[in-house]
Amino acid sequence: MPGTVRPFWVILALAIGAFAIGTTEFATMSLLPYFAPDLGVDEPAAGHVISAYALGVVVGAPLIAVLGARVPRRTMIVALMAVFALGNGLSGLAGSYTAMLVFRFLSGMPHGAFFGFAAMVAASLVPPHRRTQAVGQVFLGLTTATIIGVPMASWLGQAVGWRWSFLLVAAAALACAVLVALLAPRDVPDRRASPRRELSALARPQVWLTLGIGAIGFGGLFAIYTYLASTLLEVTGVSDAVVPLVLAAFGVGMTIGNIVVPRFADRALMPTAGVVLVWTALALAVFPLVAGNIWLLTLDVFCIGLGGSLGTVLQTRLMDVSGAAQALPAALNHSAFNFANALGPWLGGLAIAAGYGLTSTGWVGALLALGGLAMWLFSLLVERGAMPAQAPSRGA
Repeated sequence: MPGTVRPFWVILALAIGAFAIGTTEFATMSLLPYFAPDLGVDEPAAGHVISAYALGVVVGAPLIAVLGARVPRRTMIVALMAVFALGNGLSGLAGSYTAMLVFRFLSGMPHGAFFGFAAMVAASLVPPHRRTQAVGQVFLGLTTATIIGVPMASWLGQAVGWRWSFLLVAAAALACAVLVALLAPRDVPDRRASPRRELSALARPQVWLTLGIGAIGFGGLFAIYTYLASTLLEVTGVSDAVVPLVLAAFGVGMTIGNIVVPRFADRALMPTAGVVLVWTALALAVFPLVAGNIWLLTLDVFCIGLGGSLGTVLQTRLMDVSGAAQALPAALNHSAFNFANALGPWLGGLAIAAGYGLTSTGWVGALLALGGLAMWLFSLLVERGAMPAQAPSRGA
C-alpha cells in the first residue's frame, strides 16, 4: 500500500459501510411490529423478510467473491455499497409483501462480500499482530449501528414510518461508497487470483469447521434479537419508548466486545473464540429467567451483545486457515452468520408457534450456542492432531 495512506481514515470509511449494514440488518428485526400490518401480514410472516435478507447474504457472498477474484478490492467495495444502497432504497419504497421480499434479498447480496473485502483491506493496512483489532475496528461500524443506527431507525419507524429507516440506510451506504473511492488505496489484484483458486479453499476442512462455528453458534443471538421488541412489549410490559433503549444496550455490549475481545484474540485466537461461545450460551440461558424484569433483562441483553465479537474472531481465523484463497472464505463468514440469522429466528419462531412463549427463544439460543461450542471443540481437536485431518494451520 502506498506510504501516504492513512489507515484510520480508510478504516473509518469502511466502518460507515458496516454501520449501514448493521442498521438495516438489526433494525429490520426491531421494526417487525410496525411494517407487518402495513404490508398486510402477521409477525411470523413478516419474519420471512428478515430471512430473505439473510438468504441474499448466503447466496451473494460466495458468488460475488468468486466472480470478483480478479477485481481490485477498492472497486469491489464501491460497487457493493452502490448495490446495497439501491436495494435498501427500493425496500423503503416497497408497495407489497412480495416486493419487500425481493428487495430485501437484493439488499442482502452485497453484505457478506463487503465485509470480506473490507476485512482484507483493513488487515493489510496494519502489522500482522494487529489484524484482529483492525478487523474489529471495521466491525465497530456494525456495533455502533446497534447503539445509534438501530434506535434511530426504530424511532423513525414509530415517529414518521418504517420506510424512512431503509432510506436512512441507503444514504449511509452511498456515503461509504464515495469515501472509499476517495480514501482507499489503489490495489492491483494478485495475477494468480482466479475463481478456481478461490474455490480451492472449500477443500480445507478447517474452513468449513470455522464457518460451522459461526453458522450454528451465532444463531442464538439472532433467535433472541429478532423477537426482542415483541418480548419487551408483550412479556416485560414496557412502552414503545423503552424498546430503543434496550436495543441500545445490546449495541453497547457488541461495541465493547469488539474493542476488548480482539486484543485477546490477537494473542490466542481459538481459546478466545471458545470463551466467547461459553459466555454467549450462559447469557442466552438466563434470558427467560429475567424477561419479566426490565433492569435484569437489559443487563442480560448487554451481556448477549458482548458475544457479538465472535464474528471478528472468526473473520481472522478464516484468514489463517484459507491459504492463498482469501476472498471466498472471508465472504463466506458472513454467509455463515446470516445462515445463523435465518436459522435462529426460524427455530425461535417454531418454539413460539408451538406455544412455549416468546421467552423460549432464550433456550433455543442457548442450545445453538452450545452447538457452536461443540463445533469449536471438534475443530480444535482436529487441528491439534487428536483426529485425522490436514496439517495444523497457524490460527490456534
